Amino acid sequence: MQRSIQWIAEAVNGTIVGPDICVNGTVVTDSRLAGKGSLYIARRGEQSDGHDYVQAAHQLGAVAAIVERDVPLPNGQDFTQIIVDDSTRALGALAHAHLEDLRARNGLDVIAVTGSAGKTTTKDLLFQILSEDAATVAPKLSFNNEVGLPLTVLSADESTRHLVLEMGASGIGHIAYLTSIASPDVAIELMVGHAHLGGFGSVEGIARAKAELIEGARPGATVILNADDPNVVAMADRATGPVSFFSTQSSGQADIRAVDIKLDDKDRATFTVETPDGFAQVSLKIVGVHHVHNALAAIAGALALGMDLTTIVGALNDAQALSPHRMAVQDLELNGHRVTLIDDSYNANVDSMRAGLAALASIGQGRSKVAMLSEMLELGEASADTHRQVGIMAAEAGVETLVVLGPDAPYYLEGAGPHVLGISVDSVQDAVEAVIDALVDASVVLVKGSFGSRSWQVAEALQERGISR
Repeated sequence: MQRSIQWIAEAVNGTIVGPDICVNGTVVTDSRLAGKGSLYIARRGEQSDGHDYVQAAHQLGAVAAIVERDVPLPNGQDFTQIIVDDSTRALGALAHAHLEDLRARNGLDVIAVTGSAGKTTTKDLLFQILSEDAATVAPKLSFNNEVGLPLTVLSADESTRHLVLEMGASGIGHIAYLTSIASPDVAIELMVGHAHLGGFGSVEGIARAKAELIEGARPGATVILNADDPNVVAMADRATGPVSFFSTQSSGQADIRAVDIKLDDKDRATFTVETPDGFAQVSLKIVGVHHVHNALAAIAGALALGMDLTTIVGALNDAQALSPHRMAVQDLELNGHRVTLIDDSYNANVDSMRAGLAALASIGQGRSKVAMLSEMLELGEASADTHRQVGIMAAEAGVETLVVLGPDAPYYLEGAGPHVLGISVDSVQDAVEAVIDALVDASVVLVKGSFGSRSWQVAEALQERGISR
């Protein structure tokens, strides 16, 4: 970002302390990522106070900081600071001003994705497709909250033509705040599931929260909806512009539809996509039939931004899973056994668990199946029943050994029943050893769970112990 300190102070309604300078670098909230010319945002968190690291950011090259109080540096060093009431809100205000300036000068467009599952994969697909058309910026990993989203916006510059954003929420009002920073020209709603009921109270609460994306879109924005989810279809009335539907079903009035869906032995889908612009053959490189919906959403989004179908599908057929721990399938040799590892461990809810276990059943046909599931977080009072539901799914998928990690994870075993060998563990290391002990030749292993319950650490440990084949 290249901005004068005066411009930044006006954008965030802050008071300047220190010399007049120009920011000519990245905007960071982690002092360790500061570099030459960067702007450091000192945020107060639950575990630490960013004001304690202002000097560290300065030493790494930051030329200014946004702070909530003046932070004197040793030996009277000059370091420009902008004092605000709330640094996190200032970050959002700065991103909003930066985006609106780029829109006014360069015609940049914003396409935003939300849903209870599939956001990151759809974002990754859109990035790869839109990059074929023009310079595109998209979030790293799952930068989809009040910090990650504005940092993504601030990474756009004068050359950017497409800005892809992922919008997440853990409660009512969260997406509304994100759209106040970056109102989309195209809004994609993937699905309303049972994720994180503890933050919403009910599925209806999740639907209300996800609908904030449409309500916060620019007037006349294109809205793209999953026709296979009634809760999403009901959001059409909130749109002020054109509405496009996508579907994997043969019936209905979807504008964009996948037909003749087939899976290969790695659970990768091929299908024909029908659109108002014609037909095309799609062959996905990403694993799981559930990604057909994500692919259709990405196709619809790119069409809405004016790309032609041939270019879209060409890019889609080459697209990879860019973000780690998302349906990554790897053949390994572990403890003398040749096995297949399905690493879908970045996050989990009941819907993504269903998809992960379906992939395990498909790839593991005729093979020994092992699942290592860490607990799903933020489910509130529904936690026990939801974990039991997933345990039932595991048994139906043919899981023979089920290793579970976390305080609520034993409920998986209650659902799975007596015909599944259940092993409850207390640590990542114990989970790794339990999985390895369960292996036989040709085993297929699924590792999945919420990020905070450490399943991704189990996946990484298994990869480190294994030898790629």
